[in-house]
Parts: sequence; structure tokens; C-alpha cells
Amino acid sequence: MGPTKLSSLVVAALAAAAIGWLVISSWYVRMPVLPWLPSVTLAALAVLEGYAAINTRARIERQPGQDPVDPLLVAKFVVLAKASALAGAIFAGFYAGLVLWLFIQQTRAATNDLPAASGGLVAAVALVMAALWLERACRVPERPEDPEVPGERTD
Repeated sequence: MGPTKLSSLVVAALAAAAIGWLVISSWYVRMPVLPWLPSVTLAALAVLEGYAAINTRARIERQPGQDPVDPLLVAKFVVLAKASALAGAIFAGFYAGLVLWLFIQQTRAATNDLPAASGGLVAAVALVMAALWLERACRVPERPEDPEVPGERTD
């Protein structure tokens, strides 16, 4: 399993933006007011993953006052980070499609829904950033090169 590719996240976001645009342009008149709960949930996940990134990096680097890191927990964090980055990219794309469509519309309903959609976009981008940060924090630091290579004689 390798690091998350930025190109994968961009493709997912663009596809979700197109779907978001199509959904809202087709069914906006039948939709209720956009809720804030998804935005709050995405923001909370971003905060939790950011905290996990800080804590995990400190434990991997064995900073004073930190417990040793559990390798299985780090593996779980990597899986969480990869899944969250993709989910965040999909949500960001979807909300970007909504924001663009709502921005173009000149109705009172669209103007009222724009803050919730913008908040969702910001929260989703924050989730992607926090997930990528957590994934990076889970990497094992490189060790300094040993001056002597095992098996070689230095006469």
C-alpha cells in the first residue's frame, strides 16, 4: 500500500462536482434547505484526524512524555487516513458543484443555501488536508546512514 495519490483525489473530486451540479440542477426545487450537520461532521472528523496526526508523529519520534506507538494502531490510522482523504475529496467535489450552481442562481433560496454549502466545502477540504497529514505522520522516519556497511571490512 503506497501513499495516497493526489491525482486520485482530484479525479474523485471532479467526478463528484459534476454529479453535485447535476443533482442540484435537476432536483433543487424539491429539496429541503441544505443542513449544516454534514459540514459539522466533516469538520469534527478533520479536527480528530489532525489531533491523531500530531499525537502519532510525537509517539513515532519518541518525544519525551509520550508512550511508545503501537504498530497496529498506526496501520489502522493509515487506513483511516486513506479512506478519509478519498471521502473528503468526494464531499469537497460534491459541495464545490453545489456552491458553483448556487452562486450562479439569483434566487433567495439559493442565497440562503450558499453558506451551508460553502461551509461543507471548507470542512471537506479540511478533512482531506487532515487525512493527508495523518497519513504522512504515520510514516516511519528514515534512520541516519550507518558509516559502516555490515559485512564490509575496513582495514
